[in-house]
Amino acid sequence: MTWAQTACILCECNCGIEVELDGRTLDRIRGDKAHPGTQGYTCNKAMRLDRYQNGPHRLTSPMRRQPDGSYEEIDWDTAIAEVVAGLERIRDEHGGQSIFYYGGGGQGNHLGGAYSGAFLRALGSRYRSSALAQEKTGEAWVEHSLYGGHTRGEFEHAEVAVFVGKNPWMSQSFPRARIVLREIAKDPERSMIVIDPVLTDTARLADFHLRVQPGTDAWCLAAMVAVLVQEDLVDHEFLAAHVSGAQAVMARFADVDVARYAEACGVDEALIRAAARRIAGATSVSVFEDLGIQQAPNSTLCSYVNRLLWILTGNFGNPGGMHLHTSFVNLFRDRRVRRTPVTGAPIIGGLVPCNVIPDEILTEHPDRFRAMIVESANPAHSLADSERFREAFEALDLVVVIDVAMTETARQAHYVLPAASQYEKAEATFFNFEFPDNTFHLRRALLEPLPGTLPEAEIWARLVRGLDLIGEAELAPLRAAAGEGLGAYAQAFAQATTDNPVLSSLAPYVLYETLGPALPDGLAGAAALWGLAHRCAMTYPDAVRRAGHADGNALFEAILASPSGVVFTRDEYGDDFGRIVHPDGRIALELPEMLGELETLRSGPVRQTTERFPIVLSVGERRSFTANDIFRDPGWRKRDADGALRVSADDAQRIGVADGGRARVVTARGSAEATVEVSETMLAGHASLPNGFGLAYTGADGQTVVAGVAPNSLTSSDWRDAFAGTPWHKHVPARIEPLAGD
Repeated sequence: MTWAQTACILCECNCGIEVELDGRTLDRIRGDKAHPGTQGYTCNKAMRLDRYQNGPHRLTSPMRRQPDGSYEEIDWDTAIAEVVAGLERIRDEHGGQSIFYYGGGGQGNHLGGAYSGAFLRALGSRYRSSALAQEKTGEAWVEHSLYGGHTRGEFEHAEVAVFVGKNPWMSQSFPRARIVLREIAKDPERSMIVIDPVLTDTARLADFHLRVQPGTDAWCLAAMVAVLVQEDLVDHEFLAAHVSGAQAVMARFADVDVARYAEACGVDEALIRAAARRIAGATSVSVFEDLGIQQAPNSTLCSYVNRLLWILTGNFGNPGGMHLHTSFVNLFRDRRVRRTPVTGAPIIGGLVPCNVIPDEILTEHPDRFRAMIVESANPAHSLADSERFREAFEALDLVVVIDVAMTETARQAHYVLPAASQYEKAEATFFNFEFPDNTFHLRRALLEPLPGTLPEAEIWARLVRGLDLIGEAELAPLRAAAGEGLGAYAQAFAQATTDNPVLSSLAPYVLYETLGPALPDGLAGAAALWGLAHRCAMTYPDAVRRAGHADGNALFEAILASPSGVVFTRDEYGDDFGRIVHPDGRIALELPEMLGELETLRSGPVRQTTERFPIVLSVGERRSFTANDIFRDPGWRKRDADGALRVSADDAQRIGVADGGRARVVTARGSAEATVEVSETMLAGHASLPNGFGLAYTGADGQTVVAGVAPNSLTSSDWRDAFAGTPWHKHVPARIEPLAGD
């Protein structure tokens, strides 16, 4: 047996791994030392990936729902023909804009989604969303407004690392996370600052743990910025050279009552001042915000204020600071803020807010969504208010799901199209966020697809063929050119797409059909990367050349030839300033919408809990054995098999529950029973449930079993950020009741 290179698919890091196969079993797994980003590092979760690949959840045939709600197997030709006919009918009756697309891949599979655009454009579909819209759109709006792109910290070299609502010991999110965290913690010349109500593993390593009361992060961050302004700890030289609007912004903090804001967030004023001074005195600062604030009250405001910490202190474009990194694919490429057709909700980065999706369906509005295509996603489980999502699915004229399993969403579909697993096809992700060396990893198939399944690239190609928009006469010259090499193909493709707008609109499909067959065996699905490699080389020509790639063709060839991944750009310090999108090349610090929100903080926190629901429940907590919901069989977990409800000792005593006992969690939207874990990590009045539970799976006896609590049985789509519409999963008003007999 030999080791094959691939990657973990459980979080955005996508650590490079090597797998030793025993037949179709992922028998042994280890970190891939040749991976240029993660260099052999991986966490414990990757070791369990065979539970994904070979669990009992796999589908092996297209499925069609019957009138009684059951499903029957059908062949691929029938499935494709009926799906295309159904979508064409809806387009003809209501317009292509009534066909809504959700998904495009999870933490490990983005390549299939790259082919969806051709089919959706051909139908006239305009609206889409993904899990990013319940996490990152507020942050994306702030970043686009300030400087125009996504930033990431250089934590490996930062003197001070700041984590806001982020526990990277568990959630990782940057290469070699635990190694880097240990290095910071052990170095007396470096410091770690954590802002989090929970005593997380990262907080235990921190020099400064600002243990805010849940939902009050904005007051803590604003107090820290006020200290910088009032004590004149800002970098005036940097601000004069690179920032517009700094004086107007700082004026908003000049009279902030730091002591009062400290009291509002429950953090000692002296600790807030010490943390702010440590940031100001450092030669470099990197900051990472995550779901702890992005799914809580004032989330967009927090994204803005936390950036003031490092912009006002000049930690942009410097070694160990924050960087406008390159991207192989820009995940938020649409800079316009459009509006949804029914509710008028903001569409940030091209994504409809997840919490308004049911409102765009459950209405008599003539422009409501009528059909939905879901690819490699499970919104009926993973988005707020699962019950309302099920109602929305039932109201749609047609639901098509592309996935490997009969998920909670698939059970709402009219058609389910079974995809090959992420280890049975060429695959990649576009989570490429690093500086100075940014990496891209095209993964080869480890195994042949299960009989009856198809890679998403082929599924989308068959759907496009069903529309009968172009024929062999248009494709044949490009196939011939592909056989002559990438240079000839580039010329032929440019000419063909210029002459024929239909070919241009179907570019991913055209690449798959014409370039795909000429690629090395098993890599036809990587054809779309050729176009993306050219776009990358045109966007970052110097950085691509510094990484050793002369042009787009050379970069594409390097990607194909590098089973452990490749450095696709190499940046230099200072490149960041050339990527600021504003005409004057300066950071635009003055955002009127956010400055207005800042003023609302002066009146103090708005309490979301009530006498009836006195506890703040945070759902979706990352733990040692939680992951995204592609792990459907809970047997992969070595502990916390039921996904315990964590509560403080004070709350346990007050409520009358014991460690290991059972309790009922009740919210305005639903209730669930859970095992209790009494934990020192929780503040009084704060409880948490983990992510990845509440999934149906088939037990050894053939019966369907559900382990743990489905978090979104307790959440409401009404609880959301006023700007971005992102949900308040980390701030759900709840009560906890002891169960009789416990």
